[in-house]
Amino acid sequence: MAQQSTLMGFVHRRRRGAELFLLVLALVVGIGAYAAVGLGVQGKVPADMLGYGGWLAALLIGAHIVIRFVAPYADPVLFPVVAALNGLGLAVIHRIDLAKQAEGDAHDFAQQQLTWMTLGVILFALTLLVLRDHRVLQRFTYTSGLAAIVLLLLPLLPGIGATINGARIWIHLGPFSLQPGEIAKVLLVIAFAGYLVLHRDALALAGRRVLFVDLPRGRDLGPILAMWLVSLGILVFQQDLGSSLLFFGLFLIMLYVATERPGWLVVGALMFVGGALLAYAAVPHVRIRFDIWLHPFDYYDSGQSYQPVEAKFGMGWGGLIGRGFGDGDPNRVPYANSDFILSSIGEELGLTAVMAVLMMYGLIVERALRTALICRDGFGKLVATGLASAFAIQVFVVVGGVTGLIPLTGLTTPFLSYGGSSLIANWVIIALLLRISDQARRPMPTISDDTAAFSQDDTQVVRIG
Repeated sequence: MAQQSTLMGFVHRRRRGAELFLLVLALVVGIGAYAAVGLGVQGKVPADMLGYGGWLAALLIGAHIVIRFVAPYADPVLFPVVAALNGLGLAVIHRIDLAKQAEGDAHDFAQQQLTWMTLGVILFALTLLVLRDHRVLQRFTYTSGLAAIVLLLLPLLPGIGATINGARIWIHLGPFSLQPGEIAKVLLVIAFAGYLVLHRDALALAGRRVLFVDLPRGRDLGPILAMWLVSLGILVFQQDLGSSLLFFGLFLIMLYVATERPGWLVVGALMFVGGALLAYAAVPHVRIRFDIWLHPFDYYDSGQSYQPVEAKFGMGWGGLIGRGFGDGDPNRVPYANSDFILSSIGEELGLTAVMAVLMMYGLIVERALRTALICRDGFGKLVATGLASAFAIQVFVVVGGVTGLIPLTGLTTPFLSYGGSSLIANWVIIALLLRISDQARRPMPTISDDTAAFSQDDTQVVRIG
């Protein structure tokens, strides 16, 4: 009984003080990196140092205050890690801006990224303020799925759709360019989670057994076949290898977690290999990406593999500890501030900084999966698992493409790369994870003394009303 009382009396501490301490360290990373860029490139601290540092601190501390009041039991590590990544990304983008300005390019992408970050943090706070219970999202399972499909189709519409670097994943709305797939990613996680909660019992039924693996029944292959066709459509019509891999991998992981059937992984892997071979044979853009990956130097003179080869040269030049801000030449890569920002970090801050960045991404995934483990409802478990999987797959695809582990794709590096759509969507993802973790870590409601009585034979009787 004493042990039972101890277990029932256990509650998670709020740990908001620990979050604030970690947030201060994150601000030191972000503001310190910004100052180091000015010292390394221009030989002096940036003139707007106080204004930049003050705005960044006010923005993040304000978000911390919102968490303290509306999600007091939320995970204390997620928010500071994300703040550190975003601050480092701003500093590296500013470094590349200075290099391009020296060559006559007057764009200030760092200032635009700070504006997008401000909007992202505001939406982060609004999500926490408006969404007090993540389980409400389950009501919008099919609405979220329909909205995600509409967003994925928008780039194909004439007039607003745009093709950039061979991939038709952008839309133009006046002076702004957006990637609807970033928002669709969040909606698909909600739709997948709601669907799998309702149908996981049927999907978990075993069919034919092959080599010690219970394969799913043929009648249950509809959902994974539909998602495979959607991913293949993205690959063929939008020529976006990264998003196709992300969406199909996301659904496959959530399906496996919901059903606990390894047979789904076998079926999904076979479908993925078949789709990749089909895309290689039928889609020239995909075939060129694969050929560049296998033989990058054969395409260097033509310029088709210029970026990945220069990125490898830069990371090799950076070595273990890097050349320091201002002593490298990351702007040799045309998209050094977006798709290849990790190579910019590797060149000027070295392999050590790249490993630190990967560790921070690993922390985000680990804390999200921890939230899924302790969550008390099936929908929240699947949403947290899906969001963690989205981060893990996206980072793997981006880092693998930059380092040459897998063919290059067009996904952005979360919180580091320049891009408003990705940054805003990822801040909303962190808000959803904090809301789920707050719900999971809250103490269980207790039964007060005036609502319960015990009979003489020690049988507990609960009075209702």
